[in-house]
Amino acid sequence: MTFSIVGYDPKEKEWGIAVQSKFLGVGSVVPFAIAGVGAVATQSYANTTYGPKAMELFGQGLSAEDVIEKLTAEDPDRALRQVGVIDASGRPASFTGEGCYDWAGGKTGEHYAAQGNILVDENTVEAMATTFEKTEGTLANRLLQALLAGQHAGGDSRGQQSAAILVVKEKGGYGGFNDRYIDLRVDDHPTPIEELIRIYDLQQLYFAPSSPDRVEAWTDFREELNKHLEVLGYLDHTKTTEQALRDYHHTENFEMREQKPGFVDLDVYEYMKTQVTRAK
Repeated sequence: MTFSIVGYDPKEKEWGIAVQSKFLGVGSVVPFAIAGVGAVATQSYANTTYGPKAMELFGQGLSAEDVIEKLTAEDPDRALRQVGVIDASGRPASFTGEGCYDWAGGKTGEHYAAQGNILVDENTVEAMATTFEKTEGTLANRLLQALLAGQHAGGDSRGQQSAAILVVKEKGGYGGFNDRYIDLRVDDHPTPIEELIRIYDLQQLYFAPSSPDRVEAWTDFREELNKHLEVLGYLDHTKTTEQALRDYHHTENFEMREQKPGFVDLDVYEYMKTQVTRAK
């Protein structure tokens, strides 16, 4: 009762999985990935040992096809399994056991493997594949748009419940301390993919690097900025604008987008203005 897509970005060296299911907390079961090694989506009576085992096999130099062959050959319940993998070089492979409930199947292409089971029909997998191939932008955006297209094409025949996205990148995690570049889950929601995309947009606002063309000197709009900081409770007679803005960044978790003195990220500033509107 799950459909997923595993993908790779050769330019940014990112590996990722996006998944939706009529299943509580699918993000705790299906996706597994390690930067520089590969990514796995295990589903349909998921065998959660497939993720760690695949990483070990990738480390031995096996290709995506070889890894799936070895994983399933050693599994007595392989007829019930479905799995998609991407290896360190971005080579894909997908497997659907003959015991998976209809409609079940998968498709692979350049740097992706799409698969699903208990689907309305094959259009879900086809839509994921086509959308991933045609969509531009980041790996996360391509995976999410592919997942959304799969849902619009039919999706899980039993409905929707949870969705998740995992993207790994060397030193891509918070503070550069791990590889969990994007790790977001919607565990129980009537429209989990749309909710996942909403949370992803917030994640990008908080943690994506500032775009140079979206950074400006706030001295050009100091009066307006001061009013917003006052409404939100960050500026009073005891603080300078710079001190209040620093406190805003650190309290609202925008430290990753904090600029040198005298400058502000305009995306953060636009978000600040929406907070002010809600506060009034």
